[in-house]
Amino acid sequence: MGTSVLSLRIDGELLERLRLHAAKRGMSVQDYVVRTLIRDDFDERFQAAVEETEKFYGATGPGLIT
Repeated sequence: MGTSVLSLRIDGELLERLRLHAAKRGMSVQDYVVRTLIRDDFDERFQAAVEETEKFYGATGPGLIT
């Protein structure tokens, strides 16, 4: 899988908040934003998988934590 460039125009206040969050983690703003997007994408895919499992087994199926 290759990489691509994404250019964003964001407000200065948001950029400063991103810089602070990234600095707390010892990361660049670019790395912080990419990791945040990856985590959000994972959360969405995980939730979709949970919903599909619940449909298959029912909401109280075996091994499901409610």
